[in-house]
Amino acid sequence: MAKLYFYYSAMNAGKSTTLLQAAYNYRERGMNVLLYTPSLDDRVGQGVIGSRIGLESPAEAFGREFDLFVDIRDKQATEKISCIFVDEAQFLTAKQVMQLTFVVDRLGIPVLCYGLRTDFQGEPFEGSKYLMAWAEQLSEIKTVCPSGKKATMNARLDENGDRVWEGEQVDIGHHYIALSRKEFQLDRVSPIGYQPPGDGESVNKAASVVDRSADPTSALQ
Repeated sequence: MAKLYFYYSAMNAGKSTTLLQAAYNYRERGMNVLLYTPSLDDRVGQGVIGSRIGLESPAEAFGREFDLFVDIRDKQATEKISCIFVDEAQFLTAKQVMQLTFVVDRLGIPVLCYGLRTDFQGEPFEGSKYLMAWAEQLSEIKTVCPSGKKATMNARLDENGDRVWEGEQVDIGHHYIALSRKEFQLDRVSPIGYQPPGDGESVNKAASVVDRSADPTSALQ
């Protein structure tokens, strides 16, 4: 039975390698697969999925207005398709994730998406958010922080190797490092802007005081 899968991880965990190995396994058995990659990710060339260990495969490059369902439906009309693979799936739009649900539900083709869960400020990418919500199966590809802990976050570095704390969500390149949440310093980089109060301080005590004089039911209590 066809499903929508989302394989997520921090940077440099081997997502593209895993995708290319899975696609090879299908092809080795004589099955036809389609590979897709965002056109904005041109690190190894547009329309190419490449891994850090040197594996590469051509893929269909797509932009934000590209209709994945229509493209796959039209290709399926001329040849049987056994599986769909999408690299850098965090860059999918919400509408494109919905299109992939139709590929699964109406065309009966399994779709395997590989991507990051969050950006360099710990914020969810649009595509990842909807994949986390709508995919039947979620699987984490694990990697390690330099501290030795499990890495779940993606820190951006500048040309000098210094940490970048602000900027646009998308900045394509290899200048990232996978960190644990503690090493990532989520409170410093996140736009949410929360800092724990100091020892002895409380923000809850005053907020829990109820003005009963304005409550018409207070006389009954």
